[in-house]
Amino acid sequence: MKIVITLSAVLFFGLSACKAQNKYDIKTAKTYAELSVKTDGKWEGRKYIGGTVFKNVDKLKLAPEHTDHSFDIRYEGPGWENNRIGYRLYLDWRNAIDIFGKKTSAIVLPQVGQDNFDSYHEMSHWGADILKAGKGIGIGSIDRYVNNEKLHFHQVDSTLANVENKVNESRVKVRYYGWKTASDKIDFTTELTIKPDQLYTEHKIQASKEIKGICTGIVKQKNAELIKKESKNKKWAYLATYGEQSLVPDKLGMAIFYETNEIENVADTDLDYLIVFKPTTKTHSFYFLGAWEQEKNGIKSKEEFVKYLDEKLEVLNKKGKM
Repeated sequence: MKIVITLSAVLFFGLSACKAQNKYDIKTAKTYAELSVKTDGKWEGRKYIGGTVFKNVDKLKLAPEHTDHSFDIRYEGPGWENNRIGYRLYLDWRNAIDIFGKKTSAIVLPQVGQDNFDSYHEMSHWGADILKAGKGIGIGSIDRYVNNEKLHFHQVDSTLANVENKVNESRVKVRYYGWKTASDKIDFTTELTIKPDQLYTEHKIQASKEIKGICTGIVKQKNAELIKKESKNKKWAYLATYGEQSLVPDKLGMAIFYETNEIENVADTDLDYLIVFKPTTKTHSFYFLGAWEQEKNGIKSKEEFVKYLDEKLEVLNKKGKM
């Protein structure tokens, strides 16, 4: 029997093989994002009671009852990580971003918070939650700063979140509809992307209306030193802190890289260093990062941290992006 293999068959099997090779595999992945919820319990007031297991979902419309410590979302919101560091976003009125310090290059988020709440505050073989956000902004998250007051996400008509994993990057996207602060009501989108081998997350934000005071920043810690620098071409700058400011406690560096022409001012407040954006409906893009000394081959001194930041600033100076 004679077997004839056509060109179309070769192309079909070739493309199928490529797709199979490119399929996301968490066992070999260097980036990962997840959103994990309980669906088989019930709401009693603002608390989610019961439920047997957390289930990962690609997208979620936030329950109107949800607030901080509602127990319906594992570690309180979406998480994302790469082979060096992890982050999570409190998907409630606080809207703060926190840091998971990692002592391993393996993907760890699937095991975090599976015992129903906050064991991740205790050091384990993979690492721990290492940042105390408190009433602060955390690192690289969004609030609004008006009349010397920081306004959170207390009033939002609805919130939609989704996560996406690709071979070379993972992403969290959150859409806030009807976010009300002061006398303004807007829709707001935030998109967080992490790639392999880097400490930073790229954060893209967009508002539906031009309003003053949209801000990001770094929570203040009493043992941290403030560090600032502009690029040679004056188009980029970083705001950073370094010192014994982790929950361990041990050395942690935090930084935000931003475009100087997009910024209205930098505010030094009681709780945070805030970077306030100029009003616009265009997309802002900036980068934030944490650098923990217990990371494998991690940054262990202020000098190493500044050297690392200056190298990234030079990349932005030359290329305009990381």
